[in-house]
Parts: sequence; structure tokens; C-alpha cells
Amino acid sequence: MIKDEMMIKDKMAFQAGKGLNDGVVMAGIMKAELFDKFGSLKDIREVKNTVTVLAHQMAADQLLAAPAVATPGWMEVGTGSGQDANDSILAAYIAGSRTALDSKTRGANAIVTMICTMGAGVGTGAITEAGIFNVVTENTTDLICYADFSVVNKGAADSLVITWTLTFA
Repeated sequence: MIKDEMMIKDKMAFQAGKGLNDGVVMAGIMKAELFDKFGSLKDIREVKNTVTVLAHQMAADQLLAAPAVATPGWMEVGTGSGQDANDSILAAYIAGSRTALDSKTRGANAIVTMICTMGAGVGTGAITEAGIFNVVTENTTDLICYADFSVVNKGAADSLVITWTLTFA
């Protein structure tokens, strides 16, 4: 009887806490740096971003033998705000601003860094939002990550470098 009681207690203790940290969490930081035509830093924003439902579906899809969802390859900026995890496009995109990533790398501890440069004449305006997408066609789905922030005024001669750091934990 004592042995049975100890086995039950041991089994319960061994299982305690199991499953508490089994979920995958994606969290990110978006940093936007605005440079003038001479390469001098004019403005900077750094904010936590929203990881969309589509991003979670894309990440899960990549585990399949033949993934059906394309991985991120472009960023786009806009003049809107307020999108959430269920949205698939920016609130108010700037025409011609969807730009291919300069780089996409995975570092230690499952951290993915994506960098995009919007050069002179691209994405000009009062920018208040940015997103990462997995298709080249502007103002279309799939929005993978989203951030809105206080206005960054990008002039025609300015360049905007956006660095997105996405951590899988």
C-alpha cells in the first residue's frame, strides 16, 4: 500500500509543470532608421510588432514536406495604423513601397532578422506603419508582421532602412 502511494506521488511530481511552456511564441521588434541623401541619420523608431495569425500558419506550414505558404520576402510602408493579428494588409499602403528584403538571416536561439532598404523615391510620405509580406504584389495579403508608430516623414531623397527582429521562443 505504501509503495503504491509513493508511486502515485512520484508520478504526479514527475508530471508537474509539464506542458506549461510547450507553445511557440513569436515576438518581434521593428526598427526604422531614416537617412538623408548624405547618409546622415535623421530619425529612428523602435517598436514591438504584431505577429499575425497568417505568420503562425506560415511558420507551421514550413514544417511540412512541401510547404504551401511562401516565406517573407518583402516589406511595405503606409500612412495608416491600428491593424491587428487578424489583418492581412496595411491600413493605408503607400503605392510603390513594397520592396524586396536586402537580407533575411537566422541567428542563434531562433532569432530571424530581416532588413529592407527603401531608397530615394520609394515610400515617400508621412509613414506610420510597416509590414512584412510573403508576396511581391503591393496592397495584397499575406501580412506576416505589422507595426505602427509615430510619423516618420520620408522625403523624396531620403532612405529608410527597416530592420525586423523576430524571436521564436
